[in-house]
Amino acid sequence: MTDSVIQHSEEAPASARGGPRRRSRPLARFIARRFATAIVTLLVASIVIFIGTSVVPGSPAASVLGRADPEQIARIDRELGYDDAVPTRYLNWLGGAVRGDLGESTVATVQGTQSAIWGIIREPLRNSVVLALITMLLLVPLSLLLGVLAGVASGRWPDHLISTGTQVLVALPEFVVGSVLVAVFAVSLDALPSVSLLAPGDSPLAHPDILVLPVLTLLSVSAAWTIRLIRIGTIEVLKTDYVQMARLQGISERKVLRRYVVRNALAPSVQIFALTFQYLFGGVILTEAVFNYPGLGKQLVTAVLSNDDTQVQAIALILAAIYILINLLADVLIVLLVPKLRTQS
Repeated sequence: MTDSVIQHSEEAPASARGGPRRRSRPLARFIARRFATAIVTLLVASIVIFIGTSVVPGSPAASVLGRADPEQIARIDRELGYDDAVPTRYLNWLGGAVRGDLGESTVATVQGTQSAIWGIIREPLRNSVVLALITMLLLVPLSLLLGVLAGVASGRWPDHLISTGTQVLVALPEFVVGSVLVAVFAVSLDALPSVSLLAPGDSPLAHPDILVLPVLTLLSVSAAWTIRLIRIGTIEVLKTDYVQMARLQGISERKVLRRYVVRNALAPSVQIFALTFQYLFGGVILTEAVFNYPGLGKQLVTAVLSNDDTQVQAIALILAAIYILINLLADVLIVLLVPKLRTQS
């Protein structure tokens, strides 16, 4: 049995499949179907978001102005379009979003000023993207290294050490991990700032010290899950017939790990990393609160507390679009890693 037969995930020669043109068609169809599904999903999400914010009782004008003149409140509601039917308001909002116009801040409009939503959330979105990307750039190699190591050394001391450490971190929520890191590195050692304060217009990359503790917090919690799941996937791959046959053929253990184990454990790990990346955008509210990090999660909390409907809608729609895009890219990457899935999806 040849090496190419053992490695079941590698593609057959192009000539055996009819050439590059036939090979590309299933992938193109797969991407087109996934893209169409993503568009429909985002449309449904936009409907849910808009209805969810529209059924809240009361009006933003009344919540901001308090006991103001009812006629003044009614006039502002008409200016904001709250007198229109919900379907009409939704179509107007969706049309603006498609054109890149997320509207004006409801609270600012009530207060007699104009403030574009995009201008408000641009910097928080950038800050969250920076935090998420740095965490992912560290998370992927760390999780693969420790997960594969624990799987290969299953039942031995490296596995016990890694599994115990990840089990402890899994049991701890973000605010506990963040608080411990602040107590150690900011209070006891006075080595890092305890809060991530940024002046308006400043980039977090210009102040890397404020990123260390938030990144460590997110990395600790996220890596605990991904390492454990990659460990399980590695153990399952090691038990497969083609890995055992590769070893019987005399292929070195390093080559077995690199060509067979890591590659075949990587495909299911892509979805794990995709879910983690989604969490880093939408689930970091507690982490941003602990460190006062000016990200999108903190901005969403501010918008909810101030009853700024248009800002809540815009942030929720952006987060939904990010989630759907990450899922789309993960699906495509999995199919690129496992070509036989192109005709099964």
